[in-house]
Amino acid sequence: MTERLALEVTGLAVSYGIVPAVIDVSFAIEHGSITTIVGSNGAGKSTIMKALTGLVRPAGGRIRMFGEDIAGAEPDELVVRGVSLVPEGRRLFTTMSVAENLEIGAYRRSDVNAVARDFERVLEYFPALRGRLQVLAGSLSGGQQQMLAVARALMAAPRLLLLDEPTIGLGPAIVDTIAEIIQTIARSGVDMLLVEQNAEMALEISAQAFILERGRIIMQGRSSTLARSEEVRRAYLGV
Repeated sequence: MTERLALEVTGLAVSYGIVPAVIDVSFAIEHGSITTIVGSNGAGKSTIMKALTGLVRPAGGRIRMFGEDIAGAEPDELVVRGVSLVPEGRRLFTTMSVAENLEIGAYRRSDVNAVARDFERVLEYFPALRGRLQVLAGSLSGGQQQMLAVARALMAAPRLLLLDEPTIGLGPAIVDTIAEIIQTIARSGVDMLLVEQNAEMALEISAQAFILERGRIIMQGRSSTLARSEEVRRAYLGV
């Protein structure tokens, strides 16, 4: 793996019982960029994310992050190594406050001063949360909950941020807000893998893209190039 790669996945295979969900998938994430995997519901996007974070065990293939093989690594160990996931469906602690959710994001960190600085930084990214720190997470709007999910992941101080369907179920205005924040975070030096059904947004903000269908990557290239592809436009952009 070269120094310019944050993640390198080779021949990844994942099955649920005898049913294959991901089949011989290979891709890489370059430092300093947003990479996206686009696909319809059930294409295998979330399964890839689970394999990258140790939530499911691959049946085959290799995963290297920051030059290290992570086969067999537990999810909490990967957090320490610099990997953070924003899961599909947000998975917030809904009966706990916004502030408590943010604090839980930093549970593996011991530098109190650095945690305090990052707490302030995520509130700068998401000013809508600042006035709601003592509010229960479950009482937030859908857009605010998604903001909190991203902010909580950032509290782990990740080098690689994985975002699983961050705009699902959100209105166009909130989607635009989330997209702008993702780009701001990327410019701060955090490498990103974004998986999305919203191909238009994903291709617009990413540098490179992989199109996933039925567990296989069927197309790949620069996002701007794929966005102009007639096949992609018909299948994923509705034009």
